[in-house]
Amino acid sequence: MLEVTEEGLYCRAGDFHIDPWRGVPRALITHAHSDHARGGSQSYLCAKDSVGLLKQRLGSQINVSGLPYGENVTIGETKVSFHPAGHVLGSAQIRVEHRGEVWVASGDYKTHRDPTCASFEPVRCHAFLTESTFGLPIYHWPEPAEIMADVHQWWRGNQSEERTSVIFAYSLGKAQRILASLDPEIGPIFVHGAVRNLLPHYEAAGVKLPAAEHATKENVRAAHGKALVIAPPAADGSAWVDSFGEVSTAFASGWMLLRGTRRWRAVDRGFAISDHADWDGLVASIRATCAERVLVTHGYSAALSRWLGENGWQAEVLQTRFEGDSSEEAAEEPNVQPNSATNPP
Repeated sequence: MLEVTEEGLYCRAGDFHIDPWRGVPRALITHAHSDHARGGSQSYLCAKDSVGLLKQRLGSQINVSGLPYGENVTIGETKVSFHPAGHVLGSAQIRVEHRGEVWVASGDYKTHRDPTCASFEPVRCHAFLTESTFGLPIYHWPEPAEIMADVHQWWRGNQSEERTSVIFAYSLGKAQRILASLDPEIGPIFVHGAVRNLLPHYEAAGVKLPAAEHATKENVRAAHGKALVIAPPAADGSAWVDSFGEVSTAFASGWMLLRGTRRWRAVDRGFAISDHADWDGLVASIRATCAERVLVTHGYSAALSRWLGENGWQAEVLQTRFEGDSSEEAAEEPNVQPNSATNPP
């Protein structure tokens, strides 16, 4: 039902593309990260909570409509609906039904609880398109509460040494997830402009976040090492961070589960916080769909596809341009320039 074309995943029965990587007449978008939501299309359809995010990232002039989760719409000869993916605010799996056959394109998803977005919901289908960003058994995420306890301990330890805590996390999704889980009683919280600019969309969706000021040299220094700053990966090593004085830096990513990656990032701490499913989450989600056929994309797609084939699924690798949680870590921040007037820190 879905095929890969030069523009991306295409549904001929509905004459639409899912997360196309170039402009098309009709684009259905799973979520607002840059490797899934690109400009140039004539019209966009997404989950309701993604509308504002798409307008901010692609331009307020785009023609975009949003559907509540679970609501059906007829497009061509297909019936389409969006279902929670648990990845970031407004992220969705796209269910496509044609002549009794159901396919689900999951986009990116995770199964751990996240207070900033709707939780992943398995959708029964005949064919399931799954990511495999962390599709190896070595990837098993600690419980979120356990990780945040480590973050808080690191923050308190830095305060005792009067060092500002700076944690790098994607500006859309992970930054808000961390913010929502911080204890504001520990100290003041500040955010980079790329994070701050997205907060109104979370507030509009009813997501509760602690107070966080726009981080500047003046107000961070005035906190005398008691503050925690959340910033995008592109700010790492910038003059903006250097202006805070003594700092301790950390990076939030699933890749931080591996010590070698922590050394490679050259930060003081690494926290294994990912907005993608770990191995157990991937396998459990695939099982829950009851899909007979599984198409695997980006990440460890060959390894996951092989394991699925050995365990009873009809599985194959689907080659796409989606990047997932890129090992370059700045993939979600293509336009963030810490000293830019258009993207102020």
